[in-house]
Amino acid sequence: MHASALVGLLAFAAAASAIPSNPQQAHSTSSIHNLKSKIKNVVVLCMENRSLDNLLGGQTIKGLENPINNGPFCNPYNVTEPSQGHHCTEARDYDSVTDDPSHAVTGNTMEFYSNWTPDNDLIAEGKLLPNNKGFIHEQIHNYGSSANKSVLAHQVMNYYTEDQVPVMTSLVKNYLTFNHWHSDIAGPTCPNRFALVAGTSGGHGKNDDSFGTYAFDQRSIFQQLGETNHTWLNYWDTAGGTGPEAEWFSWTKSSNNSDKVVPITQFYTDAAKGALPEFSYLNPSCCGVGTTSMHDSGLISDGEAFIKKVYESLRSGPQWKETLFILTFDETGGFHDHVPPPLATRPDDLTYTEKAANGEEYTYEFNRLGGRIPTLLISPWVGQGFVEQKGTSNEGKTVSYSASSLLRTLGYLWDFEPFTPRVDDAASFEHLIQSSARKNTPATLPSPAAF
Repeated sequence: MHASALVGLLAFAAAASAIPSNPQQAHSTSSIHNLKSKIKNVVVLCMENRSLDNLLGGQTIKGLENPINNGPFCNPYNVTEPSQGHHCTEARDYDSVTDDPSHAVTGNTMEFYSNWTPDNDLIAEGKLLPNNKGFIHEQIHNYGSSANKSVLAHQVMNYYTEDQVPVMTSLVKNYLTFNHWHSDIAGPTCPNRFALVAGTSGGHGKNDDSFGTYAFDQRSIFQQLGETNHTWLNYWDTAGGTGPEAEWFSWTKSSNNSDKVVPITQFYTDAAKGALPEFSYLNPSCCGVGTTSMHDSGLISDGEAFIKKVYESLRSGPQWKETLFILTFDETGGFHDHVPPPLATRPDDLTYTEKAANGEEYTYEFNRLGGRIPTLLISPWVGQGFVEQKGTSNEGKTVSYSASSLLRTLGYLWDFEPFTPRVDDAASFEHLIQSSARKNTPATLPSPAAF
């Protein structure tokens, strides 16, 4: 290798593993002041149904715990009869997975605990720990009569290479990625999207008909900002499929704020004009080929094209230097991740019960998080190629990040108290905002291609 090339590689490795230039303490007065002085606009894009090991499993950056760096990781075909064989994580997954893995509460529970109805008391006491060994078992249970078990194992266990997801690869190399960011709810889409904007799912554990009907009276980020004279818009793809979350809450309708739910096409216009509100919440379309959310039934490559368009619109706009773009996912979608989800503070005293595949009823107490999901901070104010590990609660405890971390941090930015005990105990990330802006953020991202 040429000497100059070696020097370049060593420099990149150092940047990838270095701490940010302004390592403030989380929840501190200085880090909060720094956040407020640097960030004036927050953009949140919540994509669909991917685990960290699945979407970022092939990222070779130092500090990211995933199959290519730390694996392979294996699951048995049958958790009760391991002699039937196993499959281990491998490179290259499908652009579209048509056998939608289970992300129901009991499906997630089998995936994490190898049991649809584990003992909740033992879980709460820390005596029964998740082993993340039930992903293939759940997939075969749901689709084994119509698909080859080897194909089903590949669908939930394999991961995308850096070349398969060039947009994500570029973002990981240029911005900040969380190694321990979990979904707030060990269940499906709508409860997790609810938790992302309200700090609770209101006791809901499935995508029921109440979502989208202004049915909920919980306090949301939209209400909080609206009542304190901060500007917001919920940009959504009118093709539908996700959200718009602002229309889930009764306040939006009763306070005549329904006009703040606008088509995603307006986002690109507003970004170009420098007219984005203080808080922009983006809904991609879902589900199936031709949609943009990265839901498994769609194309990963179409999701990458959407992310690229959003990023480049922000990067070329006049508000870029004051913007924090948070790219996250709602939940793991039933795709494998090897890191056991931790226990967490209950947001309220509500529970959710459903009948499991074994015929028994299981009650989820909302006292544990879901699996790890890809989440990145994208801004000229974050470190290049930095991988953040676990965070810190307000009481100084080391904890995993989650969707509630977003609300905890926005509370510091816009001066509001945590909506729920879960948010109160969440790790914040304002300390990851640096004191000086970078000048080397890429103007464009690579073009994805279907595969």
